[in-house]
Amino acid sequence: MLAARRIGRLASLSVLAAVLVAWGVGLVRFAATIPAMVEDAETPTEAIVVLTGGSERFTTGLRLLAQHKAERMFVSGVHPDVDVGRLLVVAGQPSADLADRIETGHAALDTAGNAAETAAWMQRRGYRSLRLVTSHYHMPRSLAEFRRALPDVKVIPHPVFSAGIAKTAWWQRPGTIALVVSEYNKYLLSSLAARAEIPALAVAEGGT
Repeated sequence: MLAARRIGRLASLSVLAAVLVAWGVGLVRFAATIPAMVEDAETPTEAIVVLTGGSERFTTGLRLLAQHKAERMFVSGVHPDVDVGRLLVVAGQPSADLADRIETGHAALDTAGNAAETAAWMQRRGYRSLRLVTSHYHMPRSLAEFRRALPDVKVIPHPVFSAGIAKTAWWQRPGTIALVVSEYNKYLLSSLAARAEIPALAVAEGGT
């Protein structure tokens, strides 16, 4: 009986070790997909799509829109009480010219919701290409969700780099380590949800 218990414990520890190793290998591979630069800053698209979650994302989208990199900009995941005018005032750029080219979505609660909301907007507009603006660490998961929701749309990633978050050598900064690990775990959950065909807004992330 004692020997059987020991064997059972050893087997459990072996399984746990294997899971941890697989998780660690996956984390390293995931981190390698996080962009360290904007690889294509010039190719025009029909739309610029900004995912809420930081002021740098919106201001980056505005700059791209002002440079005529796209016809219109869609900001997904905006609070229901916030409109385009308020976003521009907060960004310090209350330009009427830009306001006429910006639309907002208020239904998305997570990244999968952003993709679903954007897909509906793109279909209404008849657009087939977009430039996706979000934080660099959020880009791998965002691309995965957008490519699932918009398989026939050309998506050009445009990562935004926030001060204080390492672009490279992420393992040397505790804060960036925690961010990458959290994002990796969310990526795993969203991948499992996609395989299980769970509706977009049913997956709770705790933010983007």
